[in-house]
Amino acid sequence: MNDGSHTGGLSAKEIVEWSTRYTLFDWAAQSKISPIPVASAKGVYFYDPDGKRYLDFNSQLMSVNIGHGDRRVAEAVAKQVETLSYVNSAAMTTEVRALLGHKLAQLFPGDIEKSFFTLGGAEANENAIRIAKAVTGRHKILARYRSYHGATSGAITLTGDPRRWANEPGIPGVVHVLDFYHGTTRPMDSAAEALAALEETIELEGPKTIAAFIIEPVTGTNGILVPPDGYLEGVRELCDRHGILMIADEVMSGFGRTGRWFAVDHWGVVPDLITSAKGLTSSYVPLGAVGIRREVAAHFDDHPFAGGLTYNSHPVGLAAALATIRVYEEDGLVEHSAKMGEVMRRHHEELAARHPSVGGHRNIGLFGCLEIVRNRETGEPMAPFNSGSPEMAELSRFALDHGVFVNLHWNQVMTNPPLCITEAELAEGFEVLDQALEITDRAVTG
Repeated sequence: MNDGSHTGGLSAKEIVEWSTRYTLFDWAAQSKISPIPVASAKGVYFYDPDGKRYLDFNSQLMSVNIGHGDRRVAEAVAKQVETLSYVNSAAMTTEVRALLGHKLAQLFPGDIEKSFFTLGGAEANENAIRIAKAVTGRHKILARYRSYHGATSGAITLTGDPRRWANEPGIPGVVHVLDFYHGTTRPMDSAAEALAALEETIELEGPKTIAAFIIEPVTGTNGILVPPDGYLEGVRELCDRHGILMIADEVMSGFGRTGRWFAVDHWGVVPDLITSAKGLTSSYVPLGAVGIRREVAAHFDDHPFAGGLTYNSHPVGLAAALATIRVYEEDGLVEHSAKMGEVMRRHHEELAARHPSVGGHRNIGLFGCLEIVRNRETGEPMAPFNSGSPEMAELSRFALDHGVFVNLHWNQVMTNPPLCITEAELAEGFEVLDQALEITDRAVTG
């Protein structure tokens, strides 16, 4: 069956031409972009207007976790729009707000039981640090260098990677610290080493000036960096000791991506605040959330929360989230992610055995990446820090030409398909990557 039809009347060429002429694309010089026109999507595939099928090996922006075009979510959204599309969230409330708040209190770790709803992950992180500052009365926020927290003014300042540079100076009071990696292919010797560096930073900055430490429990676009056992537990202890709130940014790693509902669940750590978006609605409509621990939320019993959004608790987004969570549960997608994560690891290992340009690989659940190098001995990346290379660009083009969409970050090939992917569909993607890696193999030295 061909699901690639469209009814807009524009050709694929016109879609690209009009989009690039009349709209602004993010993170790129406009003269360099060449977007893929997309007409429809279903399951793990999307289609261009000519009907060409692409395997979505990155869940778009690591976010379409349940797969594309699930009617259960589409019908819930349509019903909510027809019934009640919007209310003033400060003066009114709705059944979907009550139901989703209750459901998230059951899913979030520990005693995180209150949620503040936003339109996306960046806004969730903005409000998480606002809450931390209000509750502690302190002004500094610690964040890690190998991190991404969003593109709004505060969130981009929290971000540790080079996307921050063009947006500086940003908001005051943000201090970046090293994490548990010297480089994306060279982890520190132990969790203790990273924790010692963090503790020294806390001491030098003054513990009583620090409101919160925000971290991605598993780092996303900066390399799918999985913390060693003891690291998150040590962060929790340091935060407790110094009265610093721990914020877990689970915008990318949450909702089954790692094979658990949330990445912190792998280590039994309960943060003070947890942020989510992306998989919360599987990106069917925009929604983000800040989950707040009971003791932290109690501060606002007698103190006004100095924040607000026109689209806080938007009924359509809440309905989409409730339906999406039902899909996770009915289809067993969190458990399936853990199972397929083992299959992905085998594919990674086989590629590393066959291709000298695969210098490393990591995954936890269906959250994975391949490190592409010019030399395994030296660890020289196939693309330099904060840049690309002809070889990586050619690899991406080959995959796309052969019907597989992959996301590249410098020398990394991300492997983050929808959680509903089957073993056969996973093999389909890795078969194309197996062929594409012959391109980077030719550039290997030593």
